[in-house]
Amino acid sequence: MTVIHTRRQFAAASFGLAASLSGFAATAARAQAAPDYAALLAAPDRSDADRAADKRRDPLPFLQFAGLRPGMKVLDMGAGGGYSTELVARAVAPNGVVYGQNPAELGDKPKAAFAARMATPAAKTIIPDTAPFDAPIPPGAHALDMITFLFYYHDTTYMTVDRAQMNAKMFAALKPGGILIVADHSALPGQGLTVTHTLHRIEESTERQEIEAAGFKFVAEGNFWRNAADTHDFPSYKAGMPVDNFVLKFQK
Repeated sequence: MTVIHTRRQFAAASFGLAASLSGFAATAARAQAAPDYAALLAAPDRSDADRAADKRRDPLPFLQFAGLRPGMKVLDMGAGGGYSTELVARAVAPNGVVYGQNPAELGDKPKAAFAARMATPAAKTIIPDTAPFDAPIPPGAHALDMITFLFYYHDTTYMTVDRAQMNAKMFAALKPGGILIVADHSALPGQGLTVTHTLHRIEESTERQEIEAAGFKFVAEGNFWRNAADTHDFPSYKAGMPVDNFVLKFQK
C-alpha cells in the first residue's frame, strides 16, 4: 500500500510539474520579444500605396507605443482598407492573429481595398470580421491581447451604433490586463460630439469618458501624432492640412 501510495504521489507530482512547464511555455510564447518595427515597415513586399501612406500616417511611433509582439491576438476595429490591420499582422506574425473588423455596410472603395489586401501573403494572419460595431467580436474570439481602434470611433457617433454596448463588448473580449488603444482626430474643448459628422473630429475627454464608463482604466497617452498647427476648424480629412490627433491607451 505504501509503495502504491508513493507511486501515486510521484505521478501526481510529475503531472503537476508537466502542467507547470506547459503553462510556463505558453506564457513565454505570449511574451515574445518585440519585433524590429522599422524593419517591418521596410519590408520589400509592402505596397507602394502603403509606403506613400507612411509619410502621412507615421506608423513607427504607434507600433512602438502599442508594443505589439509575435503571438498576440488582436482585434482591429474599423479596419477600412486594412492599412493598419496589415501592420498589426506583420507585428504579431508568425503565430499571432488579427481580426480586421468592418461592418457589412462598409463603402465599396475600402471594401475592395481590404479584399485586395487579403489576397497578399502579408494577410495570412488576418481574419476578416464583418460584425457590426456594437457587436464586433467574431465567433471564437476571446481573451484578446489587444484591440486597436484608429480614427473611426468618432464615426460611430453619427451611425446607428450603441456605443455603450460596443465598449462593453470590447471590454469583455479582452483578457485581464488586455489593452485597448484608440486614436482620433481632436476637436476643441467643449465641442464634445457636435462636430463628429461635419468635421470628423471628437473631443478627447468625451471619447475617454465613454470608454472609461465600460470599465477601462486609462494608462497612457501618446503625443506623437499631435500637431499644434491645427486650427481645429476644418474637416480632418482635408488633404495637406495639419491635423491634431490624440492616442489613448486603456487597460482591462
